[in-house]
Amino acid sequence: MQSEQLLHCVLREVRVKQISRAKTAKLAKRSRKVVMENSIQPILDKALAGERLTSDDCTGLLESNDFVRIGLAAHDIRLRKNPADIVTYIIDRNINYTNICNVVCTFCAFYRRPGKPDTYVHSIEEICKRIDETIALGGTGVLMQGGLHPDFNIEWYEDLLRTLHAKYPKFQLHCFSPPEIHNIHLISGLDYETIMQRLKDAGLNSLPGGGGEILDDEVRKRVSTKCNTQEWLDVMRAVHKVGLISTATMMFGIGDKIEHRVRHLERIRQVQDETGGFTAFIPWTFQRENTALGRKITQEPTGIDYLKMLAVSRLFLDNIQHIQSSWLTQGLKLGQAALRFGADDMGSIMIEENVVSAAGANTCANEAELRYQIREAGFRPQQRDILYRYIDRDNVEELDVDSSMPLRKLSVAFAD
Repeated sequence: MQSEQLLHCVLREVRVKQISRAKTAKLAKRSRKVVMENSIQPILDKALAGERLTSDDCTGLLESNDFVRIGLAAHDIRLRKNPADIVTYIIDRNINYTNICNVVCTFCAFYRRPGKPDTYVHSIEEICKRIDETIALGGTGVLMQGGLHPDFNIEWYEDLLRTLHAKYPKFQLHCFSPPEIHNIHLISGLDYETIMQRLKDAGLNSLPGGGGEILDDEVRKRVSTKCNTQEWLDVMRAVHKVGLISTATMMFGIGDKIEHRVRHLERIRQVQDETGGFTAFIPWTFQRENTALGRKITQEPTGIDYLKMLAVSRLFLDNIQHIQSSWLTQGLKLGQAALRFGADDMGSIMIEENVVSAAGANTCANEAELRYQIREAGFRPQQRDILYRYIDRDNVEELDVDSSMPLRKLSVAFAD
């Protein structure tokens, strides 16, 4: 009997100690979290005072869960850099002139290998038809990109640009990407600067920032066989050296970690310090549907991850004026929320887009819908062109008559 009582006492003591240790661990974890959240305020104060953030600061913000406080600081900086009451948007069209590509990117659902039955190359007549449709909708330019075609030399691109520029002299040609320029370099043997000068002379106005993904080769070598980090950055340096502007992008959630995202932002900021040629930065999350990489990814970014990345980009990239909301990949509602997390631009109404939509992004919006989202976020919508110059069209205010956005048609007649 005494032995049973002794055993009972021992077991009770063990349970008490276990509970005590668990409570202590929980309290310690909570304490560490409080300390971490409080520790970001000096970083935010530093940014709000106009001081440049370090990579450690950037890491601290991305590791923090206090995304609301980060967003408030980012919005404050956005109001200083851009007109407080205006959010801009553009009317253009994504034309993907070919889906033939000689490299394999496991995150892409758009490309087709040469010789496959469902490959295509748009004729100049088809491209002009799409441009005419864009102009009819009030569009000012086109974003034209394609796969890395193994047979397209620089003369093919020059002929395309010259033809379009001659027919549409005031229409802005925002075309190609660093991987495409690198592909021209491999085929023609020309250096990047020579290529960019020739394309500029043929009518190119600016270069999109596509193909950036994560600018860290530890990530890139696992998911893509196109240009590496240094090549992407060097193409952009050449773009800016010949007097053209470009955007910069980030696609995260492809197996990257916070340290890779920080290095990406560092490299973009460094090039901007050197050249000043980036007009905007556009981050978005990997769209995994229909992709080979999507079947391997075990964790994808949340909406909070996106808003935090956007806000941190605004705080860290102190030398880039515009931060764009990616409503196409995040959806209109999250894209609208981004306007209070550092974004000052809603991008394009997206008359046509094939690359991220092939990977599962299926959000669409016309001009009236995009203007409605901007108004409801508390801003005045303003159309712009690729150079961020304001475009004022007659009677555009008529699009703002409706006080609500039309509801989407339901896919079912009723539900039990």
